[in-house]
Amino acid sequence: MAVLVTGGAGYIGSHMVYALTDRGEDVVVLDNLSTGFDWAVSPAAKLVVGDIGDAALVKKIIREHKVDAVIHFAGSIIVPESVENPLKYYHNNTCKSRNLIEAVVQEDVPHFIFSSTAAVYGIPEHNPAFEDSPLAPINPYGRSKLMTEWTLADVAAAHDLRYVALRYFNVAGADPQGRTGQSTPEATHLIKVACQTALGLREKMYIFGTDYDTPDGTCIRDYIHVTDLIAAHVDALDHLRRGGESEVMNCGYGRGFSVREVIDTVRKVVGHDFPVEEAPRRPGDPPALVAGAEKVRKLLGWQPQHDDLEEIVASAYAWERHLMERNA
Repeated sequence: MAVLVTGGAGYIGSHMVYALTDRGEDVVVLDNLSTGFDWAVSPAAKLVVGDIGDAALVKKIIREHKVDAVIHFAGSIIVPESVENPLKYYHNNTCKSRNLIEAVVQEDVPHFIFSSTAAVYGIPEHNPAFEDSPLAPINPYGRSKLMTEWTLADVAAAHDLRYVALRYFNVAGADPQGRTGQSTPEATHLIKVACQTALGLREKMYIFGTDYDTPDGTCIRDYIHVTDLIAAHVDALDHLRRGGESEVMNCGYGRGFSVREVIDTVRKVVGHDFPVEEAPRRPGDPPALVAGAEKVRKLLGWQPQHDDLEEIVASAYAWERHLMERNA
């Protein structure tokens, strides 16, 4: 039996593929390479270049590779872009996911893991936000992901499909073995942008909003190392294969850092200063978003190994240096 990883040539998906092939799984990747890279896919996996919205292709892959689980990463993820271009997000994240889920049901695949987001909570009344906190996304990105969560819940109630939806907080860092990382040149992740600025790849970086109701006026986020996030997916896959029930779980560490604290940590890790300017708030950014993440620990036995902001930054910085050499 094989695992189908959608978006497996992207940042988080490529880490998933390595984690699966490292433990001997048969893995097939479906990616249209719009933001992913063929070289980021583990050589032990099979890459199919195509779109998750192509139901005939998805069914063909499932049949040919005897797929027993789908781990779904493919989608659009930039919050400000979702505000500017909501139709793109409802098409890529909601409509195409619906088509993918239909193909999975029609081919009798029993297990599905979905890459969801903490953006489903919007601006939580209380932090940390737990799985039973009110769902009130404030941008099309969060709404497009929540619609797919609802779709999965309804489909699982009507068909023989069990799923785990993992709500990511802020994913950062890179593979400790240096095999893959966040490689999209214009990515908007704070730690990547800061590392690029420190390396001179950007003239300067911006702090978007300094008047939030937080201790230093900048947004607070819960940063999780991508390797720990992927470990939660492996645990979720094992949970489903053991016959576990469908679940929705947060993935974070349960503590937050402000934008200024992250930038100061990057300065400490790289050993020098770099240009930072203040700018107005971006639309769609909540002041603080921190994970209530006890459920994933209790239910899956998840034990994070990289819960250290300096380690996260150091791995991200090492990957940026690697990309500079690779692209030279």
